[in-house]
Amino acid sequence: MLAPWIEDSESRELLIQWSDAIGLDLIHLGVSADADQIKDTANAQPLIVAAGLLSARSIDIAGRYSFVAGHSVGEITAAAIAGVLTPLDAMKLVRLRGVEMAKAAAITPAGMSAVLGGDREVVLAAITEAGLVAANDNGGGQIVAAGNLEALAGLAPEGARVRALAVAGAFHTSYMEPAVEPMCALAATIEVKDSSVGVLSNKDGAVLTSGREILDRIVNQIANPVRWDLCMQTLGERGVTGVIEVAPAGTLVGLIKRAMPSIEQCALKSPAEIESATTFASTHSSSQARGN
Repeated sequence: MLAPWIEDSESRELLIQWSDAIGLDLIHLGVSADADQIKDTANAQPLIVAAGLLSARSIDIAGRYSFVAGHSVGEITAAAIAGVLTPLDAMKLVRLRGVEMAKAAAITPAGMSAVLGGDREVVLAAITEAGLVAANDNGGGQIVAAGNLEALAGLAPEGARVRALAVAGAFHTSYMEPAVEPMCALAATIEVKDSSVGVLSNKDGAVLTSGREILDRIVNQIANPVRWDLCMQTLGERGVTGVIEVAPAGTLVGLIKRAMPSIEQCALKSPAEIESATTFASTHSSSQARGN
């Protein structure tokens, strides 16, 4: 996952610094760890943010984009790209987030299942009737239900397919409340800056620039649903013509392709896509400057 990005010596040195600061060997986890180690949410979350930050710094697109957005833990990556948090503070925040969410998940067995297709209102009603929560409303015909494992096993909305997800708990629900207070305590010690670009919120798709509000929302979102559908809606309403998804890329551009096909997508999965991503950014920033 991280091997291609740390062939660059400066990126490798950054990863070593982050590893030392958060007490987690990101080089081992991102290069040679086995699947069980990576699936541990306490390890997976820092890996995801590290990959995003390393890939984002590889492309020179300063001044060429108007908004950043992230899904779930990706909100931390987005905030760091926007300059609200330093990369190091982002890594400290995600390290604690992963640890505390893993602890919360261990208190009561729970899980998540992706519900694919079907009528949105029918799916949401079935989730509610089962005593579950629509923890991720991802748009594009994908909603993730979360909660009691037995209820998830019996979930079968008409016209939809249900697929269990290999996650440690019911993220973005009240099951995660125990993780919020420790995160609040750390967030209070972090110095933030206001953003010069719009930062989209998972809470409601709102465009934010206040550094403190952005961080507060990121913390509270741990125990509340992700409305990625509303984030995509905002991108469309604000006239965005293209999006670049930083590593590990693929999922979000797929959702945007289905829900907002008028927005072009670029997935920065490896250093091999750096040149094409830079060109993509240049093309779309020029397009927006012309008012298209």
